[in-house]
Amino acid sequence: MQLARIDGTITSSACHSSMRMGRTVICQPLDANGLPDGAPILALDQLGAGLHQTVLVSAEGTETRKLVGDEHSPLRNYIQAIVDEKRLKD
Repeated sequence: MQLARIDGTITSSACHSSMRMGRTVICQPLDANGLPDGAPILALDQLGAGLHQTVLVSAEGTETRKLVGDEHSPLRNYIQAIVDEKRLKD
């Protein structure tokens, strides 16, 4: 799992049928301090995360394909949780 921030959505007039199981969002991976960590990724969002919300992204392609019920789905990432609060231990 990876912390990420929702930076936008993707709209497409033609897509793989498995991508209709939710919306596709642009996620900016974050480090433990909330700073950008790498390139943005795309993820399936079935939870309705809002713009700039912090989420947990699962990058398990096999699990994502199980979630949408299609072993040939091009999807790899999905939003697993919307983060309400984050605390770091010293």
